[in-house]
Amino acid sequence: MANCLARMSIGVGAITGAVAVMLGAFGSHALRGVLDAAALATWHTAVEYQAWHAFALLACGAFARQHENRALRVAAFAFASGIVLFCVSLYLLALGAPRWLGAITPLGGVAFITGWIALGVHARRA
Repeated sequence: MANCLARMSIGVGAITGAVAVMLGAFGSHALRGVLDAAALATWHTAVEYQAWHAFALLACGAFARQHENRALRVAAFAFASGIVLFCVSLYLLALGAPRWLGAITPLGGVAFITGWIALGVHARRA
């Protein structure tokens, strides 16, 4: 099971990291002059959080190669969920999605917080 979590976390982390770089470049080049400053700042926040949490997924994968527990599985799932809920909602809001979509963003933030706490619990137990 540890190898499965390691492969999945490293794979998802690597892909989301690469996508963060692509979306960052897209925002800097293609969206500059198209979006206003506030929307570009929102886009940048999404890219930054996606990149940091891609690294968190890579860390989960590395830790899973040595010792896996429930807390580490929760952390990996929470980081991946946070990327989808938090970052994707911010990307869509920056592009002009309806404001009600912003209600999803804090759920992603809670997922990120849960992931960091679970990663700490894993470290304590490992």
